Amino acid sequence: MTAHHGTFDEALERLHSTGPEFHGYLSNHGPMAVEALARHGQGRTVHRWLDAYSAQLEDVPSARETLTDANWRQALGDPRRVTDWTGHFTRAVAERPWREVLAEWWPRLLPGIAGAATHPAIRVGHIVRTLLAEDATQPRLAELAHALGYWAARHTTLPVAPAPGGTSAPDAALDALPRVADQRTSAIGGLAQLPDTPGWQAAAESVRAPRDPDDARAQLTALVQAATHRYADHGHGEGVMLVHAATAPNAVLRTLPALPRSLWAPSFAVAWAASAALTSVYGTADALPPLRTGPLTPEEVFRRATEHGDAHALKMTDTALDVASWTPDGDDRALTAALRSLELIEPGV
Repeated sequence: MTAHHGTFDEALERLHSTGPEFHGYLSNHGPMAVEALARHGQGRTVHRWLDAYSAQLEDVPSARETLTDANWRQALGDPRRVTDWTGHFTRAVAERPWREVLAEWWPRLLPGIAGAATHPAIRVGHIVRTLLAEDATQPRLAELAHALGYWAARHTTLPVAPAPGGTSAPDAALDALPRVADQRTSAIGGLAQLPDTPGWQAAAESVRAPRDPDDARAQLTALVQAATHRYADHGHGEGVMLVHAATAPNAVLRTLPALPRSLWAPSFAVAWAASAALTSVYGTADALPPLRTGPLTPEEVFRRATEHGDAHALKMTDTALDVASWTPDGDDRALTAALRSLELIEPGV
């Protein structure tokens, strides 16, 4: 990102004058998309993309009341308090190292990963990736405050809490999950069906529990890979929402190096639960025919995603490129998943 770090910071400054949602409930994907564009050498496209995307965004909501150590619990999960939360975290990262703030709040926020369809957690993962690799500039610290604030305001726990304890690898465990009875519903409606879906809890708990922090990271890596691969064949269940079955756990994976190792295993458990829940709510049993792609390179795949322009497709491609980088000779199935998202999701911003 180094060559375009100034462009990225400029884009963040533009975005911080807008709210985290628009049209009542849609998440502002701008910070996540521009981070991915800058990360993958598309910095020259950032402002042009943002010019088009920002036309639909709304102003920052009004603040209500200052949050303190004494009253923040009452505001957790209250979307009306999002600007109060942003102010709280802005003060925190100004006064203390950002990693210290993140480590304090991660175990408080992590159980609420389901909030706003996991977008706040994904937003955190994008900016933490940059903070770990690049300078902690003021716009980047401000973005961390905005991302954490959005997560706190939309904090929503899953209606189920499976505890990993079986012997299955993540790919086999995803394949074994039963689907909810009514998949033609909202995200909230789908998640609400999980407790009454026969066999869901047992299937979700069949995934192996990590033995130690390093194994938790390995399990989380395997989960991101499995969810990405699965999208290549099953993304048609819901082209947009199933993106998050891969990008949400990847956001957690990206954040692990900034966290105390004692938080890695709990992070895997929550990321697994979120990915499993989305797979059951939106996944399908039937697989799509394989895509005929020809030779692929990560650079070409991301270029196509940039031309496509949709924020979810950009984020899916970003995660697919992560997965492809984990295999010495590349991972065509991961790159195919990215191209599948370009096929299933409407182009645009």
